[in-house]
Amino acid sequence: MKARMKSPAMAVPDAFQALTKLRASFSDAGIPETTHYLVHLRASQINGCGVCVDMHTRELKLAGEPDARIFTVSAWREVPYFTDAERAALALAEAATRLADRPDAVPDEVWDEAAKHYDERQLAALVLSIATINAWNTLNVATRQIGGDWVERLIAQPAGAGS
Repeated sequence: MKARMKSPAMAVPDAFQALTKLRASFSDAGIPETTHYLVHLRASQINGCGVCVDMHTRELKLAGEPDARIFTVSAWREVPYFTDAERAALALAEAATRLADRPDAVPDEVWDEAAKHYDERQLAALVLSIATINAWNTLNVATRQIGGDWVERLIAQPAGAGS
């Protein structure tokens, strides 16, 4: 395995800082950090981003999440480990990640369920969170970035420093 180039976020001056600042902008909206990690993991699984799957599983583990929750994020509908609010966030993440999969990319049912659990600011934060992880996924997948032990060092940095 070899990356095509170094990460575009590192190659373009200020891009990493801009993405990090975007992540920090919605971190205090009242959504549990683990919900962001779950959403990031699910979008990364859909997009096939090994770096981000590696990173967000490690973040969940460091946050004290049980293995059963981490291992079953891709099957969240079929297991009892997630709250209704987390399920709504995961459904929104899936819909907003798979925009081209259906004519109504984010159906009203998905949005309305999320709105039952999150206020407008929190919904805005979730949409920004989903958009941000999809940006990271695009950067990493397009350039074939490789995960590994360096991810653990990165997540030891302040929240959101990597994606």
